[in-house]
Amino acid sequence: MINTYMQDDNISHARKLFDENPSSRNLVSWNMMMYAYAKHHQIQHAHDLFDQMPLKDVVSWNTMLSGFHRTSNSDGLYHCFLQMGRAGVPPDDYTISTFLRAVITYASLREEEVFKRVFDDILAKNVTSWNALVSGYMEVGSMGDAQTTFDMMPQRNIISWTTLVNGYIRNNRINKARSVFDKMSERNVVSWTVMISGYVKSKRFMDALKLFVLMFKSGTRPNHFTFSSLLDACAGCSSLLTGMQLHLCVIKSGMAENVISLTSLVDMYAKCGDTDAAFRVFESILNKNLVSWNSIIGGYARHGLATRALEEFDRMKKAGFTPDEVTFLNVLSACVHAGLVEEGEKHFTSMLTEYGIQTEMEHYTCMVDLYGKAGQFDKAENLIKNLPFEPDVVLWGALLAACGLHSNLQLGEYAAERIRKLESNNPISYSMLSKIQGEKGIWSSVIELRNMMEERKVKKQKAISWVE
Repeated sequence: MINTYMQDDNISHARKLFDENPSSRNLVSWNMMMYAYAKHHQIQHAHDLFDQMPLKDVVSWNTMLSGFHRTSNSDGLYHCFLQMGRAGVPPDDYTISTFLRAVITYASLREEEVFKRVFDDILAKNVTSWNALVSGYMEVGSMGDAQTTFDMMPQRNIISWTTLVNGYIRNNRINKARSVFDKMSERNVVSWTVMISGYVKSKRFMDALKLFVLMFKSGTRPNHFTFSSLLDACAGCSSLLTGMQLHLCVIKSGMAENVISLTSLVDMYAKCGDTDAAFRVFESILNKNLVSWNSIIGGYARHGLATRALEEFDRMKKAGFTPDEVTFLNVLSACVHAGLVEEGEKHFTSMLTEYGIQTEMEHYTCMVDLYGKAGQFDKAENLIKNLPFEPDVVLWGALLAACGLHSNLQLGEYAAERIRKLESNNPISYSMLSKIQGEKGIWSSVIELRNMMEERKVKKQKAISWVE
């Protein structure tokens, strides 16, 4: 019965049964009750039960450690770990895994001395605890300490090497990551995928595809995460042919029903311009998720197919899915392409009023772009004045582009000035403002602006694109 209420997250009923039947309590029921409190951030209740337990096992200690970590209570977690050692309970892999996440918590708070002390207090250091220290150093960007710790490790496994590779990737040192990767004596699908994904994140799409060829030759079978990263690479470099070849690989690998692989295929086909293929793959997904819907809506929006994008948005809601901030970004983008001002306003307002989603800079940028392209500069200015944060270059750029479209010199000069304050050598602001001045026939200002570009060594921008 307690287990039934645990599944329903009904703690009060579970606790009532627990209290009313003391004779039926066993170690499992104690641990389950404590876990329920910890899961719902009621760490004090969990701790009270923990203190009352007549007998504790490693699961009991792990539950408390996880609870302290869940509530960001670093002191509680640290002291609980010390007490576990004093009680003579040896940590298992889950204990160390929890501590790995805790080490990263300490690292993110820049408490390097704290997580060093935590590491020193681990009596039975194993390869997992060493990996945790390397990961912690990487988290705070202490690359030298991470490498030194790695070099000092008495024993390394494939996770150690992969942790180091991933750390360099996260710290934007992709070439160093590849150097470490090349030194690995053995690699598994995870290490290959981490390196391929690193190239994709660094927008080195061809390097990601070339690495996959080496992976294929090594005999390592890719998984759906590998294919997802590779399809992202194809989308990034608009390589439709390679993407189609990967589609065949997905089918041959028996992953044609995997939602992650199929969603990546939808995204790839859409970004490569084949929206019909994207839709066919999307329709083949039996268990669609929100990411799948976002991919097809975004694909249509990206290619100016606003009606199709909005139709899929309505179909998504009818299917019982709740939109998120990415969904609305795609919907607003569709409205921008089609010039649907009222439709865009409706969805922008519904984000907070109907779904409780906070509007972010990208959503405001879409609205500025929407108003600007429609020539409704009063609305655009009013929106900018009431922003809850400072506008960024992209938002000002959207306004400047609209000013160029409608030859609005006064507002265009203001937007260009704001861009130059944020990025003094941004070439697009000069090019767009020069275009507006030329259309107005103010050639003295055009010459003055070009002289300023030469003085500041600003390179001319051939293509102008602010909002994707």
